[in-house]
Amino acid sequence: MRTATVLLLLATLLLTVSVIASGIGPYRIPPLAVLSAVLRRVAGSSEPGPIDIVLFNIRLPRVLAAALVGAALAAAGAAYQGLFRNPLVSPDILGVSTGAGLGAVIGILLGLPIIMIQTLGFGGGLLTVVIVAALARSLHGSGDVLVLVLAGIVVGALAGAAISLVKVLADPYDQLPAITFWLLGSLAGVKANDVAATVPVVLLGLAPLILLRWRIGILSLGEDEACALGIEVGRLRATVIVAATLVTASVVAISGVIGWVGLMVPHMARLLVGPRFDRLLPAAILLGAAFMVSVDTLARSTARIEIPLGVLTAVIGGPAFVWLLARNRRKLLP
Repeated sequence: MRTATVLLLLATLLLTVSVIASGIGPYRIPPLAVLSAVLRRVAGSSEPGPIDIVLFNIRLPRVLAAALVGAALAAAGAAYQGLFRNPLVSPDILGVSTGAGLGAVIGILLGLPIIMIQTLGFGGGLLTVVIVAALARSLHGSGDVLVLVLAGIVVGALAGAAISLVKVLADPYDQLPAITFWLLGSLAGVKANDVAATVPVVLLGLAPLILLRWRIGILSLGEDEACALGIEVGRLRATVIVAATLVTASVVAISGVIGWVGLMVPHMARLLVGPRFDRLLPAAILLGAAFMVSVDTLARSTARIEIPLGVLTAVIGGPAFVWLLARNRRKLLP
C-alpha cells in the first residue's frame, strides 16, 4: 500500500513538473493554458494558434524527450546495480555511453545528417557491449561479473581515447564545438520525429526489465541462491545486459552523454520504496523522468545561453550522491 502511494505521488510529480516545464520559456504559457491546449488536441478540436505552435512543435517534444531520457537512464542504472549487486555502478559500467558517443562524434566529423548521427550513436553503444561481452568470455569462459566490469572499463577507456582523437582531427571552427556540446549532453535539437523514433526502442528495452523484474530481484541474493530457486543466471544476466544497453544507447543517441542520472536516481528511489527490484524499477522510472524534465528546464531557462545537461547533472548529482554516500555508507561501501 505504501509503495502504491509513493508511485502515485511520483506520477503526480512527473505530470506537474511536465506541465510547468511546458509553459516555461521566452513565450510564457500558464499551466492551465497548457492543460487546456493538450485537452483540445486530444479531443481533436485544437485550432492553430501561438500557444499550440509553441507547445506542440517545440516545448512538448523536448519535455517528452527529457522524460524519456531520464526514465531510460534511471531504469538502466537500477538494472545494472541489481545485476552486479553493486550500488556504485551505472549505465557507463560497460562503456555503453562512451561507445554511443564515439559513434555520434564520427557522424559529426563526417558531416552526416542528424538521423545518421543518431543511428551511428545507437550502433556504437551496441557494438561496445558486444565487444565487452566477447572479450570477457574469451578471458573467462564462465562470464564472471568482475571480468565483465573490467572489460567494460577497458573498452570504455579505448572509446574515450578514440573520441579525443576525433576531436583533434575535427575542424576547430565548425565540427569541434558541435562535438564538444553534444558530448556534454543537450536536448536543444530534439524534434517530435526523434522522440517518436526513440520511444519504440526504449519500450522494447524496458519490456524485459519489467517482465523479469521479480527474477532480477532474486539475483540480489547471489548466484548460488538464484540457481537453487530455478533461475538460469547466465541467460537472465545476458537478457538484462542487452535490454539495459539497448535502452541506454537509444537515448544517448538523441541526448548526448549525460552522467549521474543512472547512478543517483536509483539510490533516491531506493530510499522511497526500498531495495526490492520489482518496486524499485517503476519508482526509478518515474523519478528519473521527473528529475530529467526539471534539469532540462533549468538548463534552458536559468541563463541567457543554454547550459549543457551533463554539467547540471554533475553539479546536482555530485553533492547529492556524497550525501547519499554519507547517509548509507555502511550499505554502499564494503
